[in-house]
Amino acid sequence: MESTNGTLNEALRRLHRSGPEFRGFLANHGPMAVEALVRHGRENTVHRWLDGYTTRLEEVPRRLAPIIDAEWREALGDTGRAADWTDYFIRHIAERPWREVLTEWWPRLLPGIAGAAAHPVIRVGHAVRALDEGGEDEAVLAELAHALGYWAARHTPLPAEVAPAGDSTPARALPALPRVAEPGGLPLRGYAQLPGTPGWRETVESVRVPGTPEEIREQLTALVRAATLHYGEFGHGNGVMLVHAATAPNAVLRTLPALPEELWAPSFTTAWAVTAAITSIYAADTPRTAPDASSLAPEEVFERAVEHGDEHVIKFADTALDVAAAADEGDERALAAALNAIRLIDRDD
Repeated sequence: MESTNGTLNEALRRLHRSGPEFRGFLANHGPMAVEALVRHGRENTVHRWLDGYTTRLEEVPRRLAPIIDAEWREALGDTGRAADWTDYFIRHIAERPWREVLTEWWPRLLPGIAGAAAHPVIRVGHAVRALDEGGEDEAVLAELAHALGYWAARHTPLPAEVAPAGDSTPARALPALPRVAEPGGLPLRGYAQLPGTPGWRETVESVRVPGTPEEIREQLTALVRAATLHYGEFGHGNGVMLVHAATAPNAVLRTLPALPEELWAPSFTTAWAVTAAITSIYAADTPRTAPDASSLAPEEVFERAVEHGDEHVIKFADTALDVAAAADEGDERALAAALNAIRLIDRDD
């Protein structure tokens, strides 16, 4: 474990020399991908992968002014304050236990989960898993600060507020979601179409929000599973972007144990809303059969993702293996969905 932690710490320190985005709006997936690689025992591939990936990244954006507690609302969602927000969270996590900081800020940030195609919350989920499983190393604590700072800077609420109160499940509701009139393109353009998409709100609100913490965890797990399997059939609408319909709720699921139980229900509701939004914007209209994974073990599927090398493929395979492991006897359909990402996503996307 010591060498594994060392590899992750070194990788995160390398990545923290770069900003959270590049080419104007593309998210820096490095911290998420390297955490997944280390988590699945591929630490020997981390630095070689980073050697190629970091050539695409850009410098940390310039700082404008320190963010102070009395004025955080004014700075929320200001994309030009990413470095200021990172500094803010680094200070707070140095002064207080990280779970206290996360608990204070989770309900503030959660309504803006859609920002940057949900990459900030996904980054938070990877950081929380690393802290829970590997210990509170300085570099991983700094990564949580970077992730929270990115979320604060890119905080973007969905334009259509929803209040699920039905009796449906994610597995039934997800395939029934209508598609926006002009699918694809940038997320903000797609989000803007949701309020006017016939049947979207009704379908989203048809899902049941459980009443007990254990039921909420089970329903969120079911959402991750449904979104992963849905990708196996409908991922060809947009192989890259639809990945986040599964990895975003999985990030929320990974974060639940670090949060008070009273935050679990709104966490599920918001995760479902962003999954539904991404699905309506990027999923294909008609299904296709996913590749056959019946002869492959989970670790073989992840190895194929590592060989492919794309950051979205690695992240999605990480989630697919979670889904497969949660099933009573495994779930080869989740592994097939991971193979579908390998098939659909070009290495240079």
